[in-house]
Amino acid sequence: MKPLSSVQSFGGLQNQYEHVSATLNCTMQFSVFLPPQAADGHKVPVAYWLSGLTCTDQNFATKAGAQRVAAELGIAIVMPDTSPRGKGVPDDADKAYDFGLGAGFYVDATQTPWNAHYRMYSYIVEELPALLEANLPVSNKRAVFGHSMGGHGALTIALNNPGRYVSVSAFSPIVSPSQCPWGQKALGLYLGEDQAAWQRHDTVALIRAGAPQMPMLVDQGLADNFLAAQLKTELLEKALEETGYPAEIRYHPGYDHSYYFIATFIEDHLRFHARHLQ
Repeated sequence: MKPLSSVQSFGGLQNQYEHVSATLNCTMQFSVFLPPQAADGHKVPVAYWLSGLTCTDQNFATKAGAQRVAAELGIAIVMPDTSPRGKGVPDDADKAYDFGLGAGFYVDATQTPWNAHYRMYSYIVEELPALLEANLPVSNKRAVFGHSMGGHGALTIALNNPGRYVSVSAFSPIVSPSQCPWGQKALGLYLGEDQAAWQRHDTVALIRAGAPQMPMLVDQGLADNFLAAQLKTELLEKALEETGYPAEIRYHPGYDHSYYFIATFIEDHLRFHARHLQ
C-alpha cells in the first residue's frame, strides 16, 4: 500500500493510496479521510463510500464536503475507485460511460473477458477492508453508502453482508438494475443472460426475498432526470411497504442527480451512520 498524497483537512488527513489488487488483477487507487481522532493510532469506525458511473476515488473527496462532519464525528471515510483500471483491463468497445472502465457495478463478473478483472464486489467486501484494517487506524465497525451505481452497490452489498455493516444509506440509487436499462446492460454482460444470477445484486429483489433488516436511509431528488427510467425509487418504496422493512426514503423537490444534491444532505447521512457506528 503506497501513499500518493496527503493533505490536512479539518484537523484530519485526506490521503490517497495505491496498491496491487489480487482480486482485480491490477493496480488500484483509493482515497481515505482520517479524522483527527485517528492521529494517535486510535482505531476509528469507517464508512465506505461507493461512487457512481464515470467516477474515480477523487469525486467524493473533492465535491461532497464530507470532511468537516466526519472530523467532528470521528469517522473515517474510504473512497474506492468504481472499477479496475490499467494496462490489460478491458473496456467497452464503444467507450460507453455505463459499462467497463468507471462502471464496475459492484459485482463479480462471471463472463469473459470481464471476469479476469471486474470483481468489485469481492474487492469492496473483502480485500479492501482487510488491507485498510491491517495498515490504517480504522476498526472493523463499518457502514456503507453511495450514489447512483454506488447507491446500488451500497444497498446490495449491505443486504448481502449484514454482519459486516451496521448501517447503509444511498443517494439516488439504482434500486432494481434488473428492471432498468443501465442495470440490464451491465448485469447481462458481467453476469450473463440468466437473470437468476442477477437477483443478489438487485435491492428490490433482495428485500422481497427477506433480506435481514438493518438501518437504511435513501435520499432521492425529484428533479433527477434519471429517476423515471433508471432509478425507479418507487419500486423500492413498494417493496419496503409490502415486506414491512423499516427503511426511510426521503424525496427532495428541485434536487437533481449531481454532487450539489449530495453535498446538501451528506451531513444527514454521516450523522445517521454515526448513531450506529458509535
